[in-house]
Amino acid sequence: MSDSPSRFLWSAASTSGSRKTENDDSFLVFSAGVSGATQLDHTSESLLDTEDLVFAVSDGMGGGNAGYLASSLILKALTFLIPKTFKTAAQGFHPDYLELLEAQIKEIHHSINEKAESSNEFKGMGATLTLAWFTPENLYVAHAGDSRLYLHRDGQTQQITHDHSFEWRKLHRGEINERQYRTSPKRSVLCEVIGGGHRRVRPDVAAIPYQKGDRFMLCSDGIIDGCWEKHIHKALSQNTDSTSATADALMTRAIENDGSDDTTLIVLDVR
Repeated sequence: MSDSPSRFLWSAASTSGSRKTENDDSFLVFSAGVSGATQLDHTSESLLDTEDLVFAVSDGMGGGNAGYLASSLILKALTFLIPKTFKTAAQGFHPDYLELLEAQIKEIHHSINEKAESSNEFKGMGATLTLAWFTPENLYVAHAGDSRLYLHRDGQTQQITHDHSFEWRKLHRGEINERQYRTSPKRSVLCEVIGGGHRRVRPDVAAIPYQKGDRFMLCSDGIIDGCWEKHIHKALSQNTDSTSATADALMTRAIENDGSDDTTLIVLDVR
């Protein structure tokens, strides 16, 4: 990155699916610094100068309100845990961001399982997580489940995260095509999830260089249900001066083509 701070613009949206009234998805945009976390508006912009920026999407699972509770608890915990790193750094210690993220997610995983065990109402609750943490030096990614992070750069769109399902692995080994993957009843069977009664979680964590001109999208699987890869690429390629127009276009297509599941996304540009 250059010495001048990057300007981030973003738009986030979420809606419940047609199968139920509750929305089990959660998303969060916040700045993080020595003074703690500050939640930011759904559509806004900010310079990456004095504080880091964190974007996250989580898709909850479980009966009743358990899914929403799980996804919202995960994101709330992150607003507490991530700012703690700045206090550590202020004391002269320099934590490894990737080790830190992995440890934080494992801590949240255990707390979600403990909450699930406290009542039959919460039994089996869990959630996915896709998190993008921007510092002046790097983008740090943490991921568990099948929510996704995409990068659009220089006219190319790629999925940064890997879906934690056996069907996704078959797709990327070339054993099945995108149509077969999308119609497979096993597509939503996840081998990694936060909580969900799993004994442990092994999140993917990575440090990725970013540059001015990059466009990212975080989304729950509701977007994937209604948008093929070619639709995602086309939408991210258009309206390059407006994150809200791109977000609206993807949400509209996803809901019109399917809309049965909760649908959430965040589109963000680095200027």
